Amino acid sequence: MAMHSTSSSIVTVLTRAAAAVCTAAMCISLAACGGDDAKTSAGSQKLPQLTGVTAKGTPGKKPEISFKTPLSVENNATAILQEGDGETLKNGDRLCMQLTQYSLKTGEEVATTWDTNVPDCSVVFNESDEPGSAESATLLQIMEYTLKGKKINTTFGVGINDGSGDNQNYLLVATPVSQSKDLEKAEGKKVKDVPADLPKVTTAADGKPSIDMNGYKGSDKLVAQTLIEGNGPEITDDTYAAVVKYTGWLLDGKQFDSSWDRNDTFTATLNGGVIQGWTEGLRGKKVGSQVLLVVPPDLGYGDKEQGEIPANSTLVFVVDILAKY
Repeated sequence: MAMHSTSSSIVTVLTRAAAAVCTAAMCISLAACGGDDAKTSAGSQKLPQLTGVTAKGTPGKKPEISFKTPLSVENNATAILQEGDGETLKNGDRLCMQLTQYSLKTGEEVATTWDTNVPDCSVVFNESDEPGSAESATLLQIMEYTLKGKKINTTFGVGINDGSGDNQNYLLVATPVSQSKDLEKAEGKKVKDVPADLPKVTTAADGKPSIDMNGYKGSDKLVAQTLIEGNGPEITDDTYAAVVKYTGWLLDGKQFDSSWDRNDTFTATLNGGVIQGWTEGLRGKKVGSQVLLVVPPDLGYGDKEQGEIPANSTLVFVVDILAKY
């Protein structure tokens, strides 16, 4: 592997902003609420209905949530609290959701993304059938079932009562406020003034890169050369993750990893989930860009051998940036 990383199921924006608070509620894409590998089981318990919670306000704006406290809920009870007024949610689109966590005991708002207007965009939506068991369902499964056929600006709630105590029991209220399709490869303007002494990159019609090391001997400093300039949003210090496709080589031209060969994308978490050369090299680059990274050992794996990567290796990557959040 080219990088060390956490799971592609990420800790969301709201969790990062309120790390001292119960975190599971804010991890839509994490397996939570009873199991990491939920299976559908015919005839088993279905999702219970969340009752006693109301939402008021304009769709697409922070809803006013009301419920009597302390609120008793069944674990993973869910309900649509407010119908949306936007376009119908599309399978395969990335959803950006505003999230708020409430204490079931006091009704207190514990944390929210609305105040900073930095929604959680970690989920690629694929509507699903009802999970076979409330106890084994993940938050992602619950969301994808609850939002089936719904529209942007729909607000739904999920009650968590998993027996772990007052501090871990909560109400999560979520509103998808936008959706977008991730790119499949770099798209933009080809950069003309790439230094001639760098490795030469050729891109196939499907976007997969190949490389000619061009006699290149490496660098003791990070090289982050844009090859295709995208026109999407820029990766900044506040960016949590970049969704990419990439290939990595050693200086002798040996390929050691490629998401293209797996026909998959990679979610690069930029707060310590990847090597430092990626964190620094992707900063300031735009979605849609293709970037050549030359990572010296001190920004890669240093004197540690990593699979097919020998100790003290300079690493060469071509990275297509497909999305960010």
